[in-house]
Amino acid sequence: MDLGIRGRSAILLASSRGLGRACAESLAREGVHVVINGRTEADVLRTCDELHDAYGVTATPVVGDATTTEVHDALLGASPEPDIVLLNGEGPAPRAFTDIDAPMWADTLQRTMVSPLLFVQRVIGGMQQRQFGRIVAISSAMVKSPNPFMSMSHGPRLGLTGVLKGLSKSVIADNVTINTLLPERFDTGRQQQMAELVMALRKISYDEARAEQVASIKAGRLGRPEEFGDTFAFVCSAQAGYMSGQSIQLDGGSYEGVF
Repeated sequence: MDLGIRGRSAILLASSRGLGRACAESLAREGVHVVINGRTEADVLRTCDELHDAYGVTATPVVGDATTTEVHDALLGASPEPDIVLLNGEGPAPRAFTDIDAPMWADTLQRTMVSPLLFVQRVIGGMQQRQFGRIVAISSAMVKSPNPFMSMSHGPRLGLTGVLKGLSKSVIADNVTINTLLPERFDTGRQQQMAELVMALRKISYDEARAEQVASIKAGRLGRPEEFGDTFAFVCSAQAGYMSGQSIQLDGGSYEGVF
């Protein structure tokens, strides 16, 4: 299927590794010019080189923390009128609930909810004027109660999803869609990190920790990053102009609810 976005431009926050990288790959394959962001210069430059060499698109590097105003400026300097925006970012390290203090909560709220919304404020008007825009956020799919530790980002990510849902209603008439993808346990470095935390906490082997991850998914496997990236690309497509305000579960059939 031709997704109808060849030649368009995308700013992809936190896209040099993991699911962000998979999203960049899927867009580049469709002929979209991409701005790649990450905090590690080597990762960003390697990703840009690989995408340009493989697909012939322009891949522009912007190194730095995408929760800061300075990096927002640099991203928009690289692509002043983006057609597509991915809101992504690494969450804080998991920790016990009772170990989280007020400054940690405030910092997580700023980085995970406030900063992405400030970036959306800067691009949404131009998308409406040009009558095309696709904004997609990566958020949390599940809060797994059996975990002995928690991520501070669950609450702020839910808040981000709620604000974006409300905003989606006011811009869809201008062919600007806003959706959220909810991944559950894709085979990236994040799940390796989580397995290592479980190893240290419960004194089990890495293989045992990974087996527990797989067992928690109804599909009996972790998700493949390219599956996530291709779903993202479709949500950004011309054909997806009637899909907005949705929170899309990508969880190997693990969600227990009907709606």
